[in-house]
Amino acid sequence: MAETTKAKPARARTARGTAARTRTRAPRTTAKAGQGADLVGYYRQMLLIRRFEERAARAYTEAKIGGYCHLNLGEEATVVGLMSALRPTDYLFTNYREHGYAISKGIEPRRVMAELYGRSTGVSKGWGGSMHMFDAEARLLGGYGIVGGQLPLATGAALAVSYKGGDDVVMCHMGEGTAAIGAFHESLNMAALWDLPVVFVIVNNGLGMGTTVENSAAEPELWRRGAAYRMESARVDGNDVVAVREAASIAVERARSESKPYLLEATSLRLKGHSVVDPARYRSREEKESLKAADPLARLALELEEAGILSLEARERLDAEVMAEVEDAAAFADQSPHPDVSTLFDYTYATPVAGDQRRLPADPVFQA
Repeated sequence: MAETTKAKPARARTARGTAARTRTRAPRTTAKAGQGADLVGYYRQMLLIRRFEERAARAYTEAKIGGYCHLNLGEEATVVGLMSALRPTDYLFTNYREHGYAISKGIEPRRVMAELYGRSTGVSKGWGGSMHMFDAEARLLGGYGIVGGQLPLATGAALAVSYKGGDDVVMCHMGEGTAAIGAFHESLNMAALWDLPVVFVIVNNGLGMGTTVENSAAEPELWRRGAAYRMESARVDGNDVVAVREAASIAVERARSESKPYLLEATSLRLKGHSVVDPARYRSREEKESLKAADPLARLALELEEAGILSLEARERLDAEVMAEVEDAAAFADQSPHPDVSTLFDYTYATPVAGDQRRLPADPVFQA
């Protein structure tokens, strides 16, 4: 009992109302809301993610990427807006759609692409692939293939931060389908009870694989679920990078300065199917056309041009620069070595374990 009491954050509980304060963020004109240099920087990051994901999709068709592969196409404004609100020392947990988050967290595109190719120069030494990137130095503590698998771990990391002290924040990113599973409710409940510095972010792209939110959620406005745990929550337009940055900054600051959890929902419709092998036949032609019209990258490019911040010529130069960076990443991945079979079990345990079994399927049970 004493050990359990010690592990729980020693903070006095404050009186709270019967419902969390909730709000949605009003639409805004991005180019008027941010500084020019910042906006150009955001645009470049979004462009890099877009071109990277397009190149990854091509590599998949060339059989250079195996397994599952889920892209951030159409979600670039959400990715960049969220990551711009974090400090380098803040922790990030993601689901399996994490390539853009890894890049925006500061991990070199070369290392991200090499991981997709399954090469030893990758983020996870080539053993993680698309869904399982991990970089302790960048404080990206994993992409998780199990839906909701990251929520209890992110909550535990926030507990560790709270217990040790300091002002680091944990951000836990998920898709809208995760809001229906038990780990979502258990994690939010625990975070609210213990006043943990964690920001839960639902990226609502409207579809859990091929099922609409309206057909799978009794309350499709998922940000409202924070009220069940007296947790402040908000919904933001995920196609507006500045709006996402501002909403995320409020959530992160609350977690950092008050050690209070926060639930943020960003509506951000992906442009393609659930994964690279999903043709998205569940979408009508009209819906696909509307998605193209709402493309966040094209939207920001137009606003920057109209505001006189980034000309067409400057955009074209930027695009060429980014394409060169992405092609360099693909070439680096292609030329990198595959991990040696002898390293297969190197990261099974964090520390050496007695009797660690490293026998491969074809190896004899007993050595002669």
